[in-house]
Amino acid sequence: MKVLVTGAGGFIGSHLTEELVRRGYDVRALVIYDSLGSWGWLDHAGKDIRGNFEVLAGDIRDPDITRAAVKDCDAVLHLAALIAIPYSYVAPMSYVETNVAGTLNLLQAARDRGVRRFIHTSTSEVYGTARIVPISEEHPLTPQSPYSATKIAADAMALSFYYSFNLPVSVIRPFNTYGPRQSTRAVIPTIITQIAQGLKTVQLGALHPTRDFNFVMDTVDAFISLLRADAVTGQAVNVGSNFEISIGDAARLIADVMGAKIEIAEDTKRLRPAGSEVERLWANNAKALELFGWKPAYGGADGFRRGIENTVKWFLDPANRALYRNASYTL
Repeated sequence: MKVLVTGAGGFIGSHLTEELVRRGYDVRALVIYDSLGSWGWLDHAGKDIRGNFEVLAGDIRDPDITRAAVKDCDAVLHLAALIAIPYSYVAPMSYVETNVAGTLNLLQAARDRGVRRFIHTSTSEVYGTARIVPISEEHPLTPQSPYSATKIAADAMALSFYYSFNLPVSVIRPFNTYGPRQSTRAVIPTIITQIAQGLKTVQLGALHPTRDFNFVMDTVDAFISLLRADAVTGQAVNVGSNFEISIGDAARLIADVMGAKIEIAEDTKRLRPAGSEVERLWANNAKALELFGWKPAYGGADGFRRGIENTVKWFLDPANRALYRNASYTL
């Protein structure tokens, strides 16, 4: 099977690209074009991966690029998106152009090219603050940020192509993925990197919201399990660990893993607008188990600690940490 991965140079996309190559798939990786010729995290792929996948640089906002990217592919795994919630308050139109119009470009190309599987990446943020827990796929959708609004729209656009044109679309909805290579705009890397710098006071936003953190290799395995499944189309499926923990408790667990004693301070510039904060996320992942046999290897409190240990180990390598601007807050 020839598979297109969009957003392949990003955090989840790079891990997914590598694992697909390891499992014998013919992979075309679409990475965002820049004048330096960067492939994002794929520049750091292991020796067993380099040279074993095709790379196309471009932007999903360009319909010519999306048509070229989809050509001759059996399946599309669509991860390319703008995802930083704070930046969506600053530049919401760029989120509409990338997350909605970019997704439409790919759907049109996939339809024209006769793609046999189209997996669209959603996010737990589309649910907003949980009204019923654990959150199933039937939970109401609530756009509490411009980012989540564009993802709700992109999900709807993807599913409309299933209903209107019989394009075999599936929507995968990962809860908060973490692990090696994640941006320090995300809470777990920002905690780890502050402690690794020797800071005794860790600056964070709101500490009380809860999240269902999903280790990146579990998320990758869910993508591939869904890709291999028979006809899971026209549906959205949650991918989460079925375990919730507050941001404050997560920070304390990370400090314990790193053998550090810390104080936690609230940094007002990291706070979301009051009505925009998603207070609680906790995934019901029963549908993924039922439809394509996926369950997290890093589920529950024990699995979360193991995932944190793996993530900390990666970030403690000075060569990896040098790739980040650790001294400043990143939108």
